[in-house]
Amino acid sequence: MPGVASTSTLSDSDVVARVRAGEPALFEILMRRHNQRIYRTVRAVIRNEHEVEDVMQQAYINAFMHLNQFEERAQFASWLTRIALNEAFRRRRKMRLTHSREDVPSNVDADREPFVETVESTQPDPERQAYTLELRHILEDAVDALPDSYRTVFMLRDIEGLSTSETGADLGLGEEAVKTRLHRARALVRRAVTAHIGEGMAAAFQFHAPRCDRVVAEVLATIALPDPSG
Repeated sequence: MPGVASTSTLSDSDVVARVRAGEPALFEILMRRHNQRIYRTVRAVIRNEHEVEDVMQQAYINAFMHLNQFEERAQFASWLTRIALNEAFRRRRKMRLTHSREDVPSNVDADREPFVETVESTQPDPERQAYTLELRHILEDAVDALPDSYRTVFMLRDIEGLSTSETGADLGLGEEAVKTRLHRARALVRRAVTAHIGEGMAAAFQFHAPRCDRVVAEVLATIALPDPSG
């Protein structure tokens, strides 16, 4: 859009001031600048991807409509993040309330997200399947690298799902020995997995360009008329 590129180096406070002064289109700069952070913030609360973008859009609209309440002594990113968190928690409460009124199996955990998400998640898309396969290989390599005495305990206890007493009986170990070896094995596996994926941690939960464009377009369409300076 005209004017955005030439003003993209402005600080958040300067952009806010100009939006308040009658240039609402510049709000796009703030959205694009903070979309990744807001996405990850909302995604940490709302695990249902179908709801995340809607929550983000509402959070941006809330911020725009209350832009006159932003105080310069605070960082805009922090102020925006709190608004996003408030909206995310509000949406989650609403989702859970709706879910609680539905007729769902009694064994469904009340702390889980809506039942529809659980159903949908049983049919992963190819990208998620590939990601799961990669994680499985990472875990298998980490388990293979364990010392023999630790690996057998970990395999029987955590992979096969045997109880502590069953594992001890199979390996001729007391329960305390099983617990000690399992604790050490888990620590080694966790360290190995963390070392393997550590460099990719910052790339997790990316908010890619098409989704960014979609959120920005929806918000700009909604706030086209209101003037936050009032």
